Amino acid sequence: MGCKPNPEDIAGGQAVLEGVMMRHGTRIATAVRRPDREIVFQEREYIPLAKRYKVLGWMFIRGTIALFEMMFIGIKSLMFSAEVALSEEESKPQGWEIYISFVISFATAVFFFVVVPAFFFTQIKGHIDSLILLNILEGCVRLGMFLCFLTATLLMKDMRRVYMYHGAEHKTVFAWEDGQDLTVENVRKYSTRHPRCGTSFILFVMIISILVFSLLGRPDFLHRVMYKILLMPVIAGISYEAIRFTGKHTRLKLVQILSWPGLALQRITTREPDDEQIEVAISAMKKVI
Repeated sequence: MGCKPNPEDIAGGQAVLEGVMMRHGTRIATAVRRPDREIVFQEREYIPLAKRYKVLGWMFIRGTIALFEMMFIGIKSLMFSAEVALSEEESKPQGWEIYISFVISFATAVFFFVVVPAFFFTQIKGHIDSLILLNILEGCVRLGMFLCFLTATLLMKDMRRVYMYHGAEHKTVFAWEDGQDLTVENVRKYSTRHPRCGTSFILFVMIISILVFSLLGRPDFLHRVMYKILLMPVIAGISYEAIRFTGKHTRLKLVQILSWPGLALQRITTREPDDEQIEVAISAMKKVI
């Protein structure tokens, strides 16, 4: 039996192509299964900016910093997994291709989740008096498009496998947090849905944005888009603190209620993994703890 970690001792990661990236403290490890079934690792040390610069570790600031760091680390891990997981016959993406794809994806996300809802808001604001109701309706449009996007990814075989690795990552983190020895048999029994997941974080962002954007009043379309982009770091900071709180206090009834929508959403973004995928997640976790 392993030792149960302190609640402040947090580990987590993300699924990549045929593998899992895990992060704990200053250590990051990505484990990827090659086409010949061998597991290959990439390990590195990274001291978070919040630990290097005290001001960046302040509450509500650290969330934005952590978000950008995870995006950077995630891209690096994704590039490594693409190099390892794809067979010799498959075209392997170059580094610049992945970065360009990320920029295009980010721009697309801003268009669909910022620009389109803002346009919807400006079209109906003259017909609805309640500012809160306006923002709720706008939030429903944003959430609806997000759910449609996630559901569409289930049609892609590669994404379904990524979601299985995502489930393996969550199971492994749960087992470690519970002080269990990291074996496939122990890890298998845990849930694929974790309250500190990035999927839950995105949902928190969408809910908190409704409250924050309600403070903007009724600006015209261009100003609303600009304000929403400028407020992204603020919303990310608040959402980060909310997700940390729910992750550390899962036994509280209020926290369970607040966490339920995010956990329900993970029915889409996680799938039950097979034993080989769990083995990959365990291998990554053992490299960082």
